[in-house]
Amino acid sequence: MSAAQLVQRVLSAESEIMLEKIARGKMEEHEMKQLYTKGIQRLSQAPLFIDDTAALNIFELRAKCRKLKNKHNIGMVIIDYLQLMSGTGDNKNGNREQEISNISRNLKGLAKELNIPIIALSQLSRAVEQRGTKDGSRIPQLSDLRESGAIEQDADMVMFLYRPDYYDMNTNAEGEDQKGLTEVKIAKHRNGSLDTVKLKALLHIQKFVTWDDDPYNAIGLGGGTWRPVNDDAEGGGARLFQAQSKMNNMSDDELDEAPF
Repeated sequence: MSAAQLVQRVLSAESEIMLEKIARGKMEEHEMKQLYTKGIQRLSQAPLFIDDTAALNIFELRAKCRKLKNKHNIGMVIIDYLQLMSGTGDNKNGNREQEISNISRNLKGLAKELNIPIIALSQLSRAVEQRGTKDGSRIPQLSDLRESGAIEQDADMVMFLYRPDYYDMNTNAEGEDQKGLTEVKIAKHRNGSLDTVKLKALLHIQKFVTWDDDPYNAIGLGGGTWRPVNDDAEGGGARLFQAQSKMNNMSDDELDEAPF
């Protein structure tokens, strides 16, 4: 994705406004104010650097990371995604697996050199799709990492994302609703234990929150109710969360002193 597309997603998550509205530029006046105060102002002050150079090779990445570390003391690097990178160019007779292995080793060395975590996203092989539809059978595993086993070997931690409703499994074995459930499976942890963390995907605003929490309490909207904004009979149309007014929780004295 381009830097502009990535910024739109960051703004959607921070301002809690639907990504589609931001992309289309069709927002109400209060949403424009919310986008500015909660999104644009915060993002303009964030020490975030986006490089959308196509086919970046490991030498260029290393030089740019060193420069940002010296000048801005960056605390983390995220690569989206590993298979889009190119190697050093000195392995013309090698295959893609060897090239990815070389990139993986260099990233490991760069992380140690700069003493910062490097998060590298990776594609999975098609083996996940070929395992059938049995509940849980399509949870990714280490052997599904695409093009190289060196990723598994070099990484300190390997985490997989799994959303059951992506495969139309909206309820679990007990019949409980699991729509939006995202399992973060820690399949390798060099310095800790393995576990699975449950999150809730709010894809319309490009955000994840803790599964056990009410998603809108978790992001600070307080109590409120859902109301539909169209007549989608299947219930899959757009919905709006209407938060309760703070006036409901204020005493008479507080109301008298309130600046409104």
